[in-house]
Amino acid sequence: MILMRPGWDEYFMDIARTVATRATCPRASVGAVLVREHRILTTGYNGSPRGVAHCTEVGCTLLNDHCMRATHAEANAVVQGALHGVNLSGSTAYCTHQPCVNCSKLLISAGVQKIVYDTAYPDPIAQELLAEAGVAVVPFAAMEGARPL
Repeated sequence: MILMRPGWDEYFMDIARTVATRATCPRASVGAVLVREHRILTTGYNGSPRGVAHCTEVGCTLLNDHCMRATHAEANAVVQGALHGVNLSGSTAYCTHQPCVNCSKLLISAGVQKIVYDTAYPDPIAQELLAEAGVAVVPFAAMEGARPL
């Protein structure tokens, strides 16, 4: 029997999907993994800030159909880098969902060079800013595929 070894993109996207299972906002389970040179730097999922009750405990705080209680997965991944002194410059973000404009700005400022996303969440302003900053944005499609072990 030949076992199939996942490519790097598939491997990190699978990890992002697993990270998303920790999400505490019932509106969406989103995960992000920031990677450089095939090494995980940080992870993040959508949920309330440290010390604040989660949506699953007290409900969502909605404004214009967006939850204001939860911090997005990409933002939490950047915060983890800041909290633990991890330089994110030159990294790739693997995200279960295409980042919104606010997360895109954080990823740009943190030095992320590439974003691979699974589920489209088209935001024309985010796309414009990412293009202007030279950040590659790539839809995930088992980009490297599996390899025999």
